[in-house]
Amino acid sequence: MEQYGQLLSLVVIFGAFYLLMIRPQQKRQKEHAALVASLAEGDRVVTMGGLYGTVRTIDGDRVGLEVAPGVVIEFARSAVASRLEV
Repeated sequence: MEQYGQLLSLVVIFGAFYLLMIRPQQKRQKEHAALVASLAEGDRVVTMGGLYGTVRTIDGDRVGLEVAPGVVIEFARSAVASRLEV
C-alpha cells in the first residue's frame, strides 16, 4: 500500500507541475507564434530588447523596423515581443 501512496504523490506532483508551469508556457508560445505570423507593414511593435519601431519590410524570417525617420534596422521576426495599439 505504501508504494501506491508514493506513486500517487509523484503523479500529483507531476500533474501540478504540468498545470502550473508547462501548460501556461505552451499557451504563451502559441500566442507569440500567432503574433509573429500576423505581423504586417505599418504595425507598431516592441522587440524583446525593448526597441520600439514601425514594421517597414517583412522578408521571410526578417523584419525591417523603422526606429527613427529614415533609419531601418533588421531584426529576426521572432524578436518581436508585442504589437502596440495605436
